[in-house]
Amino acid sequence: QVQLEESGGGLVQAGDSLRLSCAGSGRTFGIYNLGWLRQAPGKEREFVAVISRSGASTRYSDSVKGRFTISRDNAKSTVYLQMNSLKPDDTAVYYCAADRTSLTIRTQAQTYDYWGQGTQVTVSS
Repeated sequence: QVQLEESGGGLVQAGDSLRLSCAGSGRTFGIYNLGWLRQAPGKEREFVAVISRSGASTRYSDSVKGRFTISRDNAKSTVYLQMNSLKPDDTAVYYCAADRTSLTIRTQAQTYDYWGQGTQVTVSS
């Protein structure tokens, strides 16, 4: 298994940027597909972005495509989410999640095996 810890959340204004980080420990980081998912109050957890084990492939939800960028550094056991042009609708708790078993990257929250505790991102209008 792997333990995950997110950081970098905060309160920003619409149009600002944030970079979230997720540090992993416990096993070789490169064996996991890594995703970012978010959950707003009263809503189900939804997919944001995912990156493959090697970092060669990425996928994004339509709502963040062109604004967010996911990346990883396996040597540092860290995955990042660069968030630009933030909108109030981006307000949510953002979770880092690891998928060990899938052969290809997936967007469904149920795909992921391990989760961090989340970091709050609040975007004011």
